[in-house]
Amino acid sequence: MYYTLLSISLVYALFTLILTSKWWRMTIFKAPDSLVFTNLPKISVIIPVRNEAYTLPLLLQDLQNQTYSAAHFEVIVADDSSTDNTLKITQSLVDQMSYFLCPLPLANEPTTSPKKRAIRQSITVATGDLIVTTDGDCRVGPRWLATIAAFYQHTGARLISGPISFNPDHTVFGNLQTVESSSLIGAGACTMEMGSPTMCNGANLTYEKRVFEAVGGFDGIDHVASGDDELLMHKIASHYPNGVRFLKSPDAIVHTAPQPTLQAFYQQRKRWASKWRAYQSWLPSVLAVFIFASNLAVPIALVGYFLSNLTGDQLFSIVALKAVPEWLFLGSVLAFLKKKASILWIPVTQLVYPLYVVFFGLAAQQKGFNWKGRTLR
Repeated sequence: MYYTLLSISLVYALFTLILTSKWWRMTIFKAPDSLVFTNLPKISVIIPVRNEAYTLPLLLQDLQNQTYSAAHFEVIVADDSSTDNTLKITQSLVDQMSYFLCPLPLANEPTTSPKKRAIRQSITVATGDLIVTTDGDCRVGPRWLATIAAFYQHTGARLISGPISFNPDHTVFGNLQTVESSSLIGAGACTMEMGSPTMCNGANLTYEKRVFEAVGGFDGIDHVASGDDELLMHKIASHYPNGVRFLKSPDAIVHTAPQPTLQAFYQQRKRWASKWRAYQSWLPSVLAVFIFASNLAVPIALVGYFLSNLTGDQLFSIVALKAVPEWLFLGSVLAFLKKKASILWIPVTQLVYPLYVVFFGLAAQQKGFNWKGRTLR
């Protein structure tokens, strides 16, 4: 037992150290302080919403404060049959914004993937060269769009994934989510830099409109409730090798709120996990199984120790091989995301995370979850 667990832990430690090295070597992108607004891409910001009356106005004001010329971007708010005043509030703000704001009411029709439907219908009316998606409960900085546009011109990327961070949250649950989220952001960024993208987040995602159309949009993946980000990214990566890039820039960070309750967190993570079954690229599937096995090694080692099948030194070696490289990697990502206070919560997260991965790995095998007041499968 020990040598099997040791082998898995050694491979995991090496993999994590490779990610850490790749993260350290990634250049932090800085857009010019003053962009010349000629030959810059027209951007269509798409915001799928449902019952975001309290948070959406804050995001729309953030977009009003962009340094990117208002003549070079538009905002499409795709309202998915909100039962609050989201649509009315959006409509009331149309004349107050310097940019073109387009409220887009969606019909209340059954669909397996409401978010994909919202994005797809928004793209049909979008006039931008670049599609930028985010969520109605997010906040963005004033240089967000300018940084995306400058990075696009600098790299010629077909799809750009941006960093996500959480709003200030001093609760234990909020800090644990911050640490866990940093692992997803960091791992996704590093695999993109390695030319084998695995993860991204639709709350900060950019892609060329013509590329979306060229790969058939969500065709072939629209039966999956989630995956408007990762599954689309995999399609684009397969058609345009090396066309997927991560934008490592503090100016590009999008902030959102952590899940307020365990039930909300469970439903969100179950929704995310549901898309694993639709992966057509072998790498994300293999990586998911590998991470599952690596995290399972720690609980198995603990059981082995209490059953006297492993010594204390053997247990320590397995735990250390997982914990130390993770601490280096997560600490580096959290520092970039300006969440240094959450670094102190890494050890606590490491105690919980093996059980978390195993639990959601099994939960993902069951279909059905709640999303914004709807039951999806």
